[in-house]
Order: sequence, then structure tokens, then C-alpha cells
Amino acid sequence: MTQIIIPTEPTGVLNQAWRQCVGTGRMNLALRADYQASLAKVQSDIGFRYIRGHGLLSDDMGIFRQAESVTRYSYTYLDQMVDSFLAVGVKPFLELGFMPSGMASGSDTVFWWKGNITPPADYDQWVRLVQAVLRHLISRYGLAEVATWPIEVWNEPNLTVFWKDADQAEYFRLYDATARAIKQVDATLQVGGPAISPGSDQWYSDFADYVLAHDTPVDFISGHAYASGPTQHIPFGTYQTLEPPQWLLDQFASPRDRIRDKGRLSQLPTHITEFNTSYCPDNPIHDTAYNAAFLAPVVAFGGQYADSYSYWTFCDVFEEANIPTSFFHGGFGLLGYRQIRKPTYHLYAFMAKMGSQIMSSGPDHLVTRHEDGRLTILAWQPLGGTSDGVYGSAPFDHHITVDVNCATDRLAMVRRRVNEHMGNAWTAWRELGRPQAPDLHTLDLLDEASEPVVEHASYLAENGRVNLELTLDQHEVTLIELIPVVAEVHEGLDDGRLLGQEN
Repeated sequence: MTQIIIPTEPTGVLNQAWRQCVGTGRMNLALRADYQASLAKVQSDIGFRYIRGHGLLSDDMGIFRQAESVTRYSYTYLDQMVDSFLAVGVKPFLELGFMPSGMASGSDTVFWWKGNITPPADYDQWVRLVQAVLRHLISRYGLAEVATWPIEVWNEPNLTVFWKDADQAEYFRLYDATARAIKQVDATLQVGGPAISPGSDQWYSDFADYVLAHDTPVDFISGHAYASGPTQHIPFGTYQTLEPPQWLLDQFASPRDRIRDKGRLSQLPTHITEFNTSYCPDNPIHDTAYNAAFLAPVVAFGGQYADSYSYWTFCDVFEEANIPTSFFHGGFGLLGYRQIRKPTYHLYAFMAKMGSQIMSSGPDHLVTRHEDGRLTILAWQPLGGTSDGVYGSAPFDHHITVDVNCATDRLAMVRRRVNEHMGNAWTAWRELGRPQAPDLHTLDLLDEASEPVVEHASYLAENGRVNLELTLDQHEVTLIELIPVVAEVHEGLDDGRLLGQEN
């Protein structure tokens, strides 16, 4: 059992690193109606500041075009994409990749949609493309706006699947040419990298040494974080074991730790531009309440380790491993298709309801206070490991007591709950027989099932304090609002005269 004694004065300020950025499927998907509806909902309920995804320069965005000996840059899809982002209040975090096939040095590709992973055949041609895109964006949206958009060079070049032979020297060449090209357009534009996947932390040090030795521009350091182990494939799906949540926080800290003694780089912002439990887009863990409970301490406390950490991804409109074959399929998204909310979505929506003043925190909770005096408690069930070190399920319940000072005679509590059975459309989908393509009635049922269960109660203060006893069910994430109550007088009103209210 955890006992939370809430002090009268705050202990800190809740930073906003958790909502600074969110991930997305390839940029061409931003043209789809389901994608745009999902992003609008995410922005309404959560409100991310930036959005990052692959494929900005890939063939299906149609920017780099050639006919005979004539090169033309087409911005039709680019403009529609950026317009749709800005319309819902989110800015692009630009990832430069993958290579347009017309200027690539080879034919190696990644993903079902075939993003080319080879260096440019002609670096001057690549530089002209990058600069043309940035100058167009500045012309359309203004330098003051575009200068706020971070620009990341490539994605996970430490993996052969994303960069030909994972050639570090060639990536450094690409980064150097690209960073200089960006700064030639305008020195206020922000550029960074190396956007590496977990397990190659030496790349941070090597990258820092390279840019220092060559006086290469760099405004931020970026990397990725995942907590999953080896893949266990099944038809149209993947299972993996997980390391503890602290494993993710340690990865968040790695870029900052690796550049700590790197001169001018030591004070640069560090951005985790992808993170999740599993790195597979078909792992059912993403759809579960377990995923939300696992990530709760990461989302709540990750700002202590990085300047931003971008959940991968905001919705299931995502096609890296081909078009998914089932409604729930283990997709990365906070939202499933048709804006069906997953438990991890509610973790983020709960965070969006937190106050700015930190009152208490621990391994299973975060307590904040709003300017109007309301207290919000985000609590979750800590998960556990097994004797062989594999991170596993939690017990069936978890108990928390809350002791809070109350300036009024009464305290109202409103509680929202998400667990294995509450606010959990995935569980409802299983109970409904796992329909691959739910009909409209079933979609309505799943949407209703995805709503957090709301409970409410009222407590009398004793000697100026209220003590609450809370039980969290298995894999639960819950949000509790505590509201001081001053009862208003309504003359003649007597609830005892109502049938059923005699007591």
C-alpha cells in the first residue's frame, strides 16, 4: 500500500516535455480523412506541440520530380500536409528522409511503401532539394514560423534497414552537407541528429566528436527509445518481452549523458523523437491497459531526462509493415481506426488535465495543483518482474491512501478509471469475437467501451483533513480530481422529501 500525504506547498513545476512531440506514420498519410480526424481529436483532448514522421522526401510525397533533363519541385502534398497540421495547432518536426529514388545511389528500400535508404548519388543535387523545400516553406509560412520547426537529418542511420550498410562515415557526410545547407538558407533554422535507435549509444559520442572536429552546425541531439526484447513472430503479429520502464528513462538520459563533456554540445537540447514499449507495429501490447500502466511513470517523469519524448505514434493509420489486416492489430497508435481510444490514449488525456504545480510524486503517482486550488492525482498500478528478470504482469489490485488538507468543510472527488475492463475497447473487442472489420453498430459499442469509467463522491473534512482509500484494479491508470466544496444555500430545498433520498 502507498500512502500519499499531500503537502500544502508545491515541490516543483510540471514541465511539458511529455506533450512536446508525437509521432506519425509516413507523411503522405496526412492526406487521409481518418488520419486528419484522428489528429484533430488528439489535439482537442491532449494538444501536442510538434509531430514527426518518416517519408517527407520519399517518392509518394511527389516533391522531387524529373522529366527528361528537367528537374522540378512539386509542393502540392507538402503544403496540404503542413496546412492540415497547423490548422489543428501542431507544428511539423521535420525529418529529412528518405531519398527520392530519382537521386538515390542505389535501390535498397525499407517498409512496404519502399522508402529509399541509400545516400544521394550527387550530394549537390540533395543540397539543392533540401534548400528548395526550406525556402518554399519559409515563403509560404514565414521565417519566424519555420525557424521554430526542428529539422532532423535522417532516421536511425545506425541500422542497416534504414541506412545503407549503417555506414557511419557516410551518414556523417550526409549530416554535414545537410546541416550546412540548412544554415545557408537561414542561420536561425534548427538542425540536429543523429536520430539513432537504442543499442548504439557510442554513436552519440562519435557524432559529437565529428561535428566538433568539423565545426558542423548542430542545434539538438536526437535518439530513440524502446523497451522490447527479441521478436516472436506469428502470422500478422509479433510478441516481445519487455524490460522495466526505467530502461526507457535510461535511454532518454543517454544522449545528454554522452554529450556531457562535449564542449559547446553539452548544453544542447536532447529530443527522443520516438519511444514506445515495442518497436513493432503489430505487437498487441500497444492496444492494452498494460501498455498504459507500463508507460505511466515514463510519461509522468521523462522530462527529468530529456527535453522531449515523442510517443510513436498518435494513430493506427500506419503502413510500414503493409496495410493492417484487423481492426485491432497491435498498431502503435494512441487511437485505433475510427478514433477508437486505447488505454494509453487516456494516460495522455489524463496528463493533459494535470495542474502546473507538483505537490507529490512517487513510483505509482503524480499529484499536481491547479491555480484554482483543485488537486489532480494521476495514479497507476506499478508493474512487476519475474524471478528470471522478465518484466511481467502486476497483481490484481493496488491500494493507495491519500491524506489531504481541506480548507472547506467538504471535498468532492471525481475519478476516471482505465484498466483491464474499464475504458478498454480492446477488451470489449475480444469479448465481441475479435471482428476484423467491425460493422457500424460494433464500432459504436467499441467507442462507448473506450470511455473511462467516472466515479464521484463527497467527503466531510475532519480537523481540516480528508483521508481517501483508493483501490486500483489490475493494470489501472486513474485520474482523481479533488475539489474543495462550499455548499450554496437553496431555500426550501429538502432532498429528504424525495423518494429514495430519505436518509
